Amino acid sequence: MTILNSEKVFRDPILGFIHVDNSIILDLINSHEMQRLRRIKHLGVANLVFHGGEQSRFQHSLGVYEISRRMITALDHHEKFDYEQDWDHKNDLLVQAAALLHDVGHGAYSHTFEHLFNTIHEQFTQKIIVDPNTEVNAILKTVSADFPAKVAAVIGKSYPDKRVVQIVSSQLDADRMDYLLRDAYYTGAEYGRYDIERILRLMRPVKDGFVFDIAGVHSIEDYVISRYQMYLQVYFHPVSRGMEVVLENLLKRAQVLFDKNPNDPIFFDLIKPIFALKNDIDLKDYIALDDSVFNTAFNVWQNVDDPILSDLSKRFLDRKPLKSIVLNDKTRPLIDHLKAKIQARAFDPEYYTGENDATDLPYESYSPKTGEEGIKFIYPDGKQAELSQLSPLVEAINGKKSIDRRFFFPRELLDDAEVNALYLKYKKTY
Repeated sequence: MTILNSEKVFRDPILGFIHVDNSIILDLINSHEMQRLRRIKHLGVANLVFHGGEQSRFQHSLGVYEISRRMITALDHHEKFDYEQDWDHKNDLLVQAAALLHDVGHGAYSHTFEHLFNTIHEQFTQKIIVDPNTEVNAILKTVSADFPAKVAAVIGKSYPDKRVVQIVSSQLDADRMDYLLRDAYYTGAEYGRYDIERILRLMRPVKDGFVFDIAGVHSIEDYVISRYQMYLQVYFHPVSRGMEVVLENLLKRAQVLFDKNPNDPIFFDLIKPIFALKNDIDLKDYIALDDSVFNTAFNVWQNVDDPILSDLSKRFLDRKPLKSIVLNDKTRPLIDHLKAKIQARAFDPEYYTGENDATDLPYESYSPKTGEEGIKFIYPDGKQAELSQLSPLVEAINGKKSIDRRFFFPRELLDDAEVNALYLKYKKTY
């Protein structure tokens, strides 16, 4: 581990300061692949609803690094109990590098991009880490030849030490702890706030992972409920999702036109590879894509001859979201009738409607699919208990998915009395 002559400190509105004392971490922060994250918004299109939500994935990545660093530091600053198994500080750099790089492969415009082009950002993250042609890989290899593979294994959850993985990816990890606080701050939502310092003070290392002192039940209960509320009030917001449907349909129309004529000059060199190859895109071409590349395309496309691509581009750039109603047993039988009305108004339902499911599992005491366990607490005598056994609030949402299914349509249809009545009745989930 190479220690800097003097610690680098970055001011941060959420965590106060981000401390870097290792040259590897500093070099990673300054790498080409990490700097790209400055040009990708953390919340995708949610800034079009919450005007303060302009934070980048770069900011979030630094925050996750800092929280992972504080987690490790906190392990040495509490009364030791017989049940504890000391943390091996040889893993410090591994954890911090994985935390910093956990989102380095994220695509432009967050998850909308992934859904349309069938890309998986976790896979591209691991590719960037192990590919010998990236700056990130070259920096990691200065630690050891196998260090990139170890970092990739932590992010892929296959690293053998569960404690290392849990800091980066678990139901109470550095990633979630940062994005809840950061997104709450930038969107102005109060729901995501919780006592992070208290939680860090309560972490205890044991043989098969991390547990928390029994005194911290209410602090962690607050964290879980905060996450639950943020998903319902911010991440599931119907207007944000209405813009996501516009974006998805816009890119879908562009794909149709590209397939007809890939040499059309509206598809400039930076953007061609993703339409041509999708998930098989070359890593170098993938890294070249960010929000600004697509924004440039949308500015070009709003003036093209194709009326659908032009109109959808304008709607996206000018923030004209689609309206929506809840999809349930009462509304689903009405969708075909609604689509007929939409088509009668000269809107192609293929590009001017959409179904969008927002789902989240706020807490799960055990996941049979992944084998991931819930948040555990420990008594002074070493006896353990899982959070939902201790908190009636968490037990009430344990294993229960939050689902909001919606049908989206052009706002112009609201001047139809029948459609407007349907909208007023079913625009809310409650």
